[in-house]
Amino acid sequence: MELDRAVARMLAEMTRGGAAWEAFENQISVARNRFAALIGARVDQVAVVPNASIGAFQVAATRSWRTRPRIVTTTVEFPSIAHVWRAQRQCGAEVVDAGHTEDSFTALIDRTTRLVSVPLISYQHAIRLPVVEVTHAAHAAGAEVFVDAYQAVGVDPVDVGSLGCDFLVAGTSKYLLGLPGLAFLYARAPEYVDHMPTLTGWFGRVDPHAFNPVQLDYPASATRFETGTPAVPACYAAVAGLQLIGELDLTLVRDHVRHLGELARAQLRAQGEHVRAVPLEHRGAHIGIIDADPAELGRQLAGYDIAVSPRHDVARVSFHYYSNVEDIIALCAALHDIRRTSEYLHR
Repeated sequence: MELDRAVARMLAEMTRGGAAWEAFENQISVARNRFAALIGARVDQVAVVPNASIGAFQVAATRSWRTRPRIVTTTVEFPSIAHVWRAQRQCGAEVVDAGHTEDSFTALIDRTTRLVSVPLISYQHAIRLPVVEVTHAAHAAGAEVFVDAYQAVGVDPVDVGSLGCDFLVAGTSKYLLGLPGLAFLYARAPEYVDHMPTLTGWFGRVDPHAFNPVQLDYPASATRFETGTPAVPACYAAVAGLQLIGELDLTLVRDHVRHLGELARAQLRAQGEHVRAVPLEHRGAHIGIIDADPAELGRQLAGYDIAVSPRHDVARVSFHYYSNVEDIIALCAALHDIRRTSEYLHR
């Protein structure tokens, strides 16, 4: 309902002539402010970017790999981020892969390391990584830390001060209840770069409304990482979603999601499903149903009005504050029907 209202408001404001653009820019500003408040950041530390990949690229492209070439990433990194780091090999970077444990990271962090990339929650199996411990190790070696919080922000309390990270990226199309096409990049010290961004645009200027095509100035704030006009519908949706999330106690949301995940894991296994779920204390907001064809399982579940995300060998089942026990009952019943039908068809 809130998303419907947000899109309707955007369509109404598009008819306001010259005032429409002012309304659009206001939505961008409000979204930036609400995301900053959600993660405990200052507004000047947050850039609005099209997606997490661009956020990662803006960090990578403003760093020099000449004297400290190493990027420590992880085998559980989401490909959209991992590919950005690997592409820096063309610029002289050395990319090495840790696992998901503290020791696997610290074994690779040394004085040649410039950047350590560690997701807060892994995208496939919802593994909670030791971000604080890895950050301490990276900073002790003089390296910066990039955190992908896409699988955490909105269902988990996330505070950049507590994490201690230098960069954090998250998008609006998952637990922030928005649309694809918008993400946020947090930079603890946005003025500190080796090179100014070469991927830029009018939103990356000190005064975008100067409309000066020959003056390439960069603000000291995180807006220096911004490019052109953001996806306006996604901005309206982000404002609506962030308002809903901002009204929640995310500690209670995390506990609620954990309870539902455990209940779903137990009930699915009891009826014969193979479930991949890491131990509760190390788990994020989703579990995985192992299947020979997760994409086909997803299509069949859609017929029961149940949405899952096929990822490799699992259909990922995610929970949020609005999820409840009845949802788990419906999921189990749908899977029972699907499996029974499949068995009948293959006799």
